[in-house]
Amino acid sequence: MAKNKKSERGEGEINLGLGGVFRGLGNLIDLLTEMAEEGKTEVSRTGELKGKELKGVYGFNIKIGLGGTPTVETFGNVRKTKEGPVVEEVREPLLDVLDEGDSFRIIAELPGVEASDIKLDLKDDILTIAAEGKDLPTGQAGRKYSKEVLLSSRAQPGPPTMSYRNGILEVRVRKAPTG
Repeated sequence: MAKNKKSERGEGEINLGLGGVFRGLGNLIDLLTEMAEEGKTEVSRTGELKGKELKGVYGFNIKIGLGGTPTVETFGNVRKTKEGPVVEEVREPLLDVLDEGDSFRIIAELPGVEASDIKLDLKDDILTIAAEGKDLPTGQAGRKYSKEVLLSSRAQPGPPTMSYRNGILEVRVRKAPTG
């Protein structure tokens, strides 16, 4: 069933069952308390689900922003449903959105794809990132990613700029003038 997986950012357990709601909430509160006590502003946890014909990855990233407000970002291809966890073919990448005054910088982790596999679509204040890697010679399907990013303000019309290196996508989106 669910296995813990160590990552560079930490290790943890995520309970996907409905019976673990209060335990999961307690674990989250403990994690936030630990972050405050140690002065941490960011922590991540990841895990895996393995079966005969499926492999799921899931995780979350918590950041404490200005004013002490925590932001929780989930990633992976495991979704919680009423029937239990479901492993989907498309993964949601881990990403950061940085407001840099006149523009946004979005950084996403998309390992296993090439720059030519990445498609960006920008409409008003929504950036859609999609990528589909090529099938591997071993017969294994290429990785697929998809994420809609809601920006805090409208973007200028036109394509965003992007760079991709070593599995890290960086996208710059200029803000539309206000007024």
